[in-house]
Amino acid sequence: MASKTQRPPGSEAMNGLGKGLTNYGDTDFSLFLRKAFIKGAGYTDDALNRPVIGIVNTGSAYNPCHGNAPQLIEAVKRGVLMAGGLPMDFPTISIHESFSHPTSMYLRNLMSMDTEEMVRAQPMDGVVLIGGCDKTVPAQLMGAASAGVPAIQLVTGSMLTGSHRGVRVGACTDCRRYWGDYRASQIDDQEISDVNNQLVASVGTCSVMGTASTMACLTEALGMMVFGGATPPAVTADRARVAEQTGATAVQMARTGLTPDRIMTEKAFENALRVLLAIGGSTNGIIHLTAIAGRLGFKVDLARVDAFSRQTPVLIDLKPSGQHYMEDFHKAGGMPTLLRELRPLLHLDALTVSGRSLGDELDGKHVSFPQQVIRPLSAPLYPQGGIAVLQGNLAPDFAIIKQSAAHPDLMEHEGRAVVFESAEDMARRLDSDDLDVQAEDVLVLKNIGPTGAPGMPEAGYIPIPKKLARQGVKDMVRISDGRMSGTAAGTIVLHIAPEAAIGGPLAVVRTGDRIKLSVRERRLQVMLSDDEIQRRKAELDIVRPTAERGYQKLYLDSVTQAGEGVDFDFLMPQARNGTIPEKSDIKP
Repeated sequence: MASKTQRPPGSEAMNGLGKGLTNYGDTDFSLFLRKAFIKGAGYTDDALNRPVIGIVNTGSAYNPCHGNAPQLIEAVKRGVLMAGGLPMDFPTISIHESFSHPTSMYLRNLMSMDTEEMVRAQPMDGVVLIGGCDKTVPAQLMGAASAGVPAIQLVTGSMLTGSHRGVRVGACTDCRRYWGDYRASQIDDQEISDVNNQLVASVGTCSVMGTASTMACLTEALGMMVFGGATPPAVTADRARVAEQTGATAVQMARTGLTPDRIMTEKAFENALRVLLAIGGSTNGIIHLTAIAGRLGFKVDLARVDAFSRQTPVLIDLKPSGQHYMEDFHKAGGMPTLLRELRPLLHLDALTVSGRSLGDELDGKHVSFPQQVIRPLSAPLYPQGGIAVLQGNLAPDFAIIKQSAAHPDLMEHEGRAVVFESAEDMARRLDSDDLDVQAEDVLVLKNIGPTGAPGMPEAGYIPIPKKLARQGVKDMVRISDGRMSGTAAGTIVLHIAPEAAIGGPLAVVRTGDRIKLSVRERRLQVMLSDDEIQRRKAELDIVRPTAERGYQKLYLDSVTQAGEGVDFDFLMPQARNGTIPEKSDIKP
């Protein structure tokens, strides 16, 4: 019989099931209780003494982007067991772009807190984060960065493409193209119904370089994913093999104590920014990278990002900037092939989840073959990065435009403002035949920023007014303090900061004012004097939005502006570790 001074096996170590014990005044008893309850599920002492790997389960009937989560969990478990670990899956909230009111961005920070707190609260030596749809991957990386436990990201993968009347289609760039044709009365009710059945051919994330695909690629560039893990489609054997490898890698990381802060360094974030620009990635990628970096004490300097953009061409021929789809990117060699093309611009000594450097990964076995999706540096799809950063009296902090998906004839443009005060105002008036609007006008949408909506919805993709769409107008200059889907294309200026709802200059713009956009000069101006802008500001009664209770109150009281990642101010560390990109990494 054990004496009272003897400890149960494993109680000496502060890992595995011994982590985070509730203190009843007797830690040995706490571990005794914990083991007693978990053994009710049939575990043996041998299983419980192995490294414990948590697996975040974000499967949900409301989230078809995560429809393959059960299969991925089984593959991850297989990898964990083969590597000598104990897999333990657990749920967190799940967010889908089309099923989250008022917007998925509103819930991203909540999901990051859920992830962080559950990783902290439950005993695990490492964690596999399964995400996919737009805001889930950044939420998980934000939570993992704050939790400080060895973590590795696994994405669900992109959906397959469908076919409509002999034409290949996929969500959701083609969604917008066909809906635009429908609004213009170029296709009928039957055809829009038919194409609706073909746009999403399987579970998985959008099949173009939208936000989900962008975040998958950026995660691999950050080093937080197994090499080659970003591009395999959701329903392929390749995706299942990546999941198994992810489980095995998580055990290795747990044993070596490889935490996110050692991987997501300044150099890793600079690599990710290079990739964002080179893939023609979603404008949302800027906000999410800023938020993830902010959790580790880094500030993203958008002026320096724009300098990166001038040096980093778009190499991926994918919609919405190009013609192909994610499964084509994967078949062309995926991220390893792209990273090899970008090699001269990358920090090759950045660490990855494998414990090896990015350079070591790129030096591994690789077979080149002819393909048309990933361009060489010498023959890019677009000569500069996909995103340009603007400033001016309408955007004192910054605004951004996805220049690789904009109409070249509109990137130097001056026009009359047609102003909508809110998304509701736009919905009421946009399609009215009485709307005073011409093709050369600039559509302006206010109050859809972080606090104004709330949640910075993707309403920045302002539809072409129906009366103009019927005339064949396909694009106009559109500006707002909100976001747009990464699947969207057009001459659209976004993320204007400060936002209108807190008194940014956008708030004073009126219909009839002249607005000038110059992407070449990186300027966004309203043609008003400084005195007139200040006079109009003085006439406004700006009160920061708030709420009486619940998460909405927490959100409105704490959310930051786009330049700080739209994170909560209390979730970011007080001390700053540096600015990204570093000046020394920007070529003259």
